[in-house]
Amino acid sequence: MPSGVHPEHYSLTITPDLKSATFTGEETIDVVLDAPAKSITLNAVEIKFGEVKAYVLPVAAYSYGKLGIQPKPLSPLDSDRHPQIATTMLDAKKEQASFTFSEELPVGTVTLAIRYTGVLNDKLRGFYLSKTKTRNYAVTQFEPTDARRAFPSFDEPSLKATYDIAMVVDRGDTAISNANMISDQAGPIAGKRTLRFATTPKMSSYLVAFLVGDFKCSEGKSDGVPIRVCSTPDKVGLTKFALESAKYVLHYYDTYFGIKYPMPKLDMVALPDFEAGAMENFGCITYREADLLVNQRTGSITGKKQVAVVVAHEMAHQWFGDMVTMQWWDNLWLNEGFASWMETKSVAVWHPEWNFPQDDAQELNDTLNFDATKTTRAIRATANTPDEINEMFDGIAYGKAGAVIGMVENYLGAEVFRQGVHNYLQAHLYANATAEDFWGAQTANSHLPVDKIMSSFVTQPGVPLLTFAERQAGGVPVMQSRFYLSTAESGRSLEGRMPQWTVPVCLKTNGQPICRVLGKEDSSVPLPMDIGLPVFYANAAAKGYYRTAYTPAQFSAINAKAESSLTPPERVGLVGDQWALVRSGQASVGDYLDLVLALKGDPNAAVLDTVHEELKRIDSSIASDEDRDELAAILRREFGPVYVGLGSPAKKESFDRQQLRGTLFELLGEARDPAVLAQAQRLTGRVFAGNNAKDRTLDPTLVDAAVELSAGVGDASLYDKLLAVSRNSGDPAQQTAALGLLARFRDSSLVSRTLDLIASGEIRNQDSWTMLTTLLRNRETRDQAWEYVRHHWERVQAQLTVSSGAEVVGATGSFCTVKRREEVDEFFSVHKVEAAERTLAKAVDSINDCIELRAVQEPKLHAWLKLQAK
Repeated sequence: MPSGVHPEHYSLTITPDLKSATFTGEETIDVVLDAPAKSITLNAVEIKFGEVKAYVLPVAAYSYGKLGIQPKPLSPLDSDRHPQIATTMLDAKKEQASFTFSEELPVGTVTLAIRYTGVLNDKLRGFYLSKTKTRNYAVTQFEPTDARRAFPSFDEPSLKATYDIAMVVDRGDTAISNANMISDQAGPIAGKRTLRFATTPKMSSYLVAFLVGDFKCSEGKSDGVPIRVCSTPDKVGLTKFALESAKYVLHYYDTYFGIKYPMPKLDMVALPDFEAGAMENFGCITYREADLLVNQRTGSITGKKQVAVVVAHEMAHQWFGDMVTMQWWDNLWLNEGFASWMETKSVAVWHPEWNFPQDDAQELNDTLNFDATKTTRAIRATANTPDEINEMFDGIAYGKAGAVIGMVENYLGAEVFRQGVHNYLQAHLYANATAEDFWGAQTANSHLPVDKIMSSFVTQPGVPLLTFAERQAGGVPVMQSRFYLSTAESGRSLEGRMPQWTVPVCLKTNGQPICRVLGKEDSSVPLPMDIGLPVFYANAAAKGYYRTAYTPAQFSAINAKAESSLTPPERVGLVGDQWALVRSGQASVGDYLDLVLALKGDPNAAVLDTVHEELKRIDSSIASDEDRDELAAILRREFGPVYVGLGSPAKKESFDRQQLRGTLFELLGEARDPAVLAQAQRLTGRVFAGNNAKDRTLDPTLVDAAVELSAGVGDASLYDKLLAVSRNSGDPAQQTAALGLLARFRDSSLVSRTLDLIASGEIRNQDSWTMLTTLLRNRETRDQAWEYVRHHWERVQAQLTVSSGAEVVGATGSFCTVKRREEVDEFFSVHKVEAAERTLAKAVDSINDCIELRAVQEPKLHAWLKLQAK
């Protein structure tokens, strides 16, 4: 936006018409001009302007307090009875409107009075329609650049202001907004009521929210703050668990941050149509139904974990993002990285038996792989256009940024880091901040080189690889290079590219880990010989944002003591590092499979789940059809006895044991174990016979795996049953799961039915793309799905939003042939997908990496399988 104009306060009155899918708006914006001006430019798109006036107001009419809260100003008519009427010019490309006046506006405070109309769209952005079978709702999603679709605004994160919001709604409806409701009056239109909300603190435009419908809520309180969890009336019974989660998390955050929750109330609202998982609107968080609603009594632990983590993520944003906001979108990680780092912290204290440290280790492993491509980006990257800004919402802003924050916390210690977080927030309350502000606060508090560490990870792309030599008297020699999943790029990196990171390396000891900072010029990790090590393992707690490569002797020693000397998160990290080395051509798939067999009896579910995910990649990307059969036979032979050894589900057994049984069951089912497939069919039959209560009480994870396996070999009868659940269930989690299972069928005629269903528009936009990406990623269905996309693109694209379009482009990266690579590149170069330029490049890179991986590792897999057969 042009500089020199600063918004201070918005007053909005919005009148939606849910039947015609339109709305009208009356708005005043109090702005301050730094210099005289005849024109004021702000953001607006898909808005039709009526009359626009400018009133000059005396500065004395305003009184902004410490928190940015403003008393209601004088009416413009009390101060200036001769407003100027503007001429409005629109720039659709820039998504801007300019108001030009005949006379120059003076320096100081000016009020813009704007009348306009807009459309309640069906693209899940801006002010849009969300529908159930019985009615329409009008709801908002403004992040990152869509507030301008609902009201003309200075739609940039640094241009904070206060807001007075009023909603004129049907008499039988209600409205929810950021602040608490302060009045409810009939009129001014017959059959309508006007709901007014208190003035908000200063906040960015993308955090504004207003929702209209017949919402019903469950209510509670934590630390004196009223909390509501709201939904459509038929689902209010599923809000109780989210309410309990929010009550716990709010108290935890109040204590952790040392700064009380900043709003007078907290509302969390489940919306029938919602593209993102959730959105952190200040004081009015919105959610996809499946991410907020779960049956408190009968819901699975996995479902409850999902709800609790999403609640904790969005509530963390009330401090990180809402109260203290990044200056610009290039520092989006200051919002999303912090919330990703915080999301499991509070819930892990609430439910330690849910094993969140293992989840964090698995998430870190996935993020390291995401970041190990040529087309990755730095945490802080250029983002100037709406497309570039939308592309910032990726695994780097969330996963990498959160992982780097976790690594620094592990290095400093939890309490020192917490104090630095408090100091950072306290210094920037209701204002904006930069990356330098954060790491400067941590450096000043800890007196350690946090600034050097974080700047090296935030300002450049990629993953460090630490390659160790045998321990010597003064330490352990190490070479630092950039790690790539590509075999060709890894070779070039190891040939002598200079390392660029300042890395805190934490070594496993018999007591507390020892952390040493490895600088750009350092060639060894200091480690006196008198310090005892159970094994030389250079990523204690599995918090380091780097890959490790050990000597054969070091790796053999680690492998021999892995179960006794390493924690489950560390074992997850060990498995992840070894598979990454296979993908980069620095290790053999046969060596990795030897490690897998050595860990087959590991008692921790996360370790086996990590193994399982990589076995699926071997099956999908490396193995020939003949090799797939032989690999499946070996997996049945090796893991079958482990599964049998777990025994039948028992009452009150741990969540981890349930997960372990479910993972082994799924692994063996995918390996076509006859006994497991038969058991899956029996359990699936009970589910649809309505007699599954006992099975789910004992082991819901096993039942979920059984239905998924049955879908993979299922017929039209099972397909129809799942389709009925997706259409008729009153539980959003069951509906979402059923839709996902429809994409697991492999029979070509059923795949065609699913593709037609996706393109028909019957399925909500928020769900259809996940089904399509599942089909595109599965080895058995991806070719058929791709041909359908190419030949029915117009129908498919009509079901996609900005974010989901990029997801579909990304899913094509699962192909593994030159032919498909050329088709993908050519197709999306012609059929442009919004905000997907980097995603397309990454998909092409992924296909190239797979082609290289197969060429290098398939002969080695074949040799290992022959050796196993002997």
